[in-house]
Amino acid sequence: MERPQISDTAAPLAGRVGSGATAAQVADALVATWQQIDAALTPIIGGRGVAALYKRSLYLSAPAHPWLAGMHEGSTAAIDLIALRSVVSQQSGDEAVQGGNTLLLTFHKLLGSLIGLSLTERLLRPLWADSSSGPPAQDSIR
Repeated sequence: MERPQISDTAAPLAGRVGSGATAAQVADALVATWQQIDAALTPIIGGRGVAALYKRSLYLSAPAHPWLAGMHEGSTAAIDLIALRSVVSQQSGDEAVQGGNTLLLTFHKLLGSLIGLSLTERLLRPLWADSSSGPPAQDSIR
């Protein structure tokens, strides 16, 4: 049985946070997901490449979620997960989930446009599959 494509998944955070999750829980899950994305893609496209795609995804997601606006500005050397956690934690739980999903799906689409959907699926599918295994482990922020 063929699994649906990541881009067909409307809610990549669904397996990481339950219904009625607080914004802080969503922020923790989103940060854990970005740490995994960074770890998976840095050996392939480099840390600056991951950060550039992340910042572009923030920029493209901001019209739908204005609280993401301005987060794409600054250095492209690394992903600022402290700032992401802070801004997501300040939203309502539902808005945090919606914004986090938009950001992840935008990143997926952007990466797919650069390296192809097939390779994007192979690289990111394990991260989406991990999202259904329960709450994220508490990782330290870089």
